[in-house]
Amino acid sequence: MAAGETGGMAAVRCAGKIGVAASVAVNLAFLVMYIRRRYLGGGGSGGRRSDDEEITVVEPSQGKPPVTHDSIVNLDHGDPTMYKGFWRKTGNRATIAIPGWQMMSYFSDLSGFCWFLEPGFEREVRRLHRLVGNAVVDGYHLLVGTGSTQLFQAAIYALSPAEDGTPMSVVSPAPYYSSYPSVTNFLNSGLYRWDGDANTFEGSNSIELVCSPNNPDGGIRKAVITSKSGKTIHDFAYYWPQYAPITETAAHDIMMFTVSKCTGHAGTRIGWALVKDTEVAQKMIKFIELNTIGVSKDSQLRAAKILKAICDGYELLPIGEANRLFHFAQQKMAERWSKLRATVAASGIFSLPNQFSGYCTFAKETVTANPPFAWLRCHKDGVEDLEAFLRKHKIFTRGGPRFGVDGRVVRVSMLDTDEAFNVFIDRVASMK
Repeated sequence: MAAGETGGMAAVRCAGKIGVAASVAVNLAFLVMYIRRRYLGGGGSGGRRSDDEEITVVEPSQGKPPVTHDSIVNLDHGDPTMYKGFWRKTGNRATIAIPGWQMMSYFSDLSGFCWFLEPGFEREVRRLHRLVGNAVVDGYHLLVGTGSTQLFQAAIYALSPAEDGTPMSVVSPAPYYSSYPSVTNFLNSGLYRWDGDANTFEGSNSIELVCSPNNPDGGIRKAVITSKSGKTIHDFAYYWPQYAPITETAAHDIMMFTVSKCTGHAGTRIGWALVKDTEVAQKMIKFIELNTIGVSKDSQLRAAKILKAICDGYELLPIGEANRLFHFAQQKMAERWSKLRATVAASGIFSLPNQFSGYCTFAKETVTANPPFAWLRCHKDGVEDLEAFLRKHKIFTRGGPRFGVDGRVVRVSMLDTDEAFNVFIDRVASMK
């Protein structure tokens, strides 16, 4: 009888231990599920989701209509739809799900320098620049904006007015980016005004916009104004390996970049600036705060995931075009430029700027520049307005007068879909 009782007690104790272990396992399972839902927006068990956990796949916007051999080819805007081919192959590496209850506050990081900057986005931006080597990030404040256009507006506000209280003259060497004059003068501000070509500017209090590689002609630019009272803003939207060799790690006072031309995600509307001076950076933050009360967190998080996918493709994943954005884009641009140059040479009526090459510290070899825009000039008698001439052939471009030069030249986007680019090439080839 005593032996039976001892065996029974042992069975009870064993069952108790099993029960405790099972309880711990269940609690751990619930903890893992909670963490997944709390921070990753994960779903239910077994790969199935209840109705309130369903992730909705958004219906994409239509964008521009598909191009056929008979339709208008609109290459006026630098709409970077060329990149879709790469991002379709990345699968979920660039996909993000945001639960409905997250990112509801105005604030991102009150302990940071820029209160609306998402820490994850800042981390991936700095990582990207260190990977590419196109800009110094140590010792710089990083600011985020709704595209680089907002950052440009914030920068000219922060640098104005002159010390004597007069408006600052905003200038850029012609041909300059066509939006610089309109954006500068839009508000008729008493702090600054557009004053045209930096090459002919004779004043002293100026802000020079240095776009390099230059939009529209792809040239590598340096500041041309040497006045001590002059200030500069460096627009590096296209200083990426697919467009030009990375020949130096830039370290200027204000440097602006944008997701749209780096990755192709123009619709995300995210840009960033690296700013050396603390007071200037604080004024830029104030401008964005008053202008839009910060910058979309959703866009920042998506941009961070995209930039992470780019860096991972070079640092963590197997070598291959499917993982390496800059190699994909550089090859695509090189193929397009080869076709265009051959077509232009055969036409007898068009010309393009000369090619230039340089040793790229990112690619670790000498590479040829492949600008995002073609600066196409016409030598045909009687054609004084090339934009209008091409429009008759159902090709929309942007004419030279918008860039401060004559009308016999136009800017043509090289970043559109393969279909649009091929139709453009065919039509140019038919012109004599």
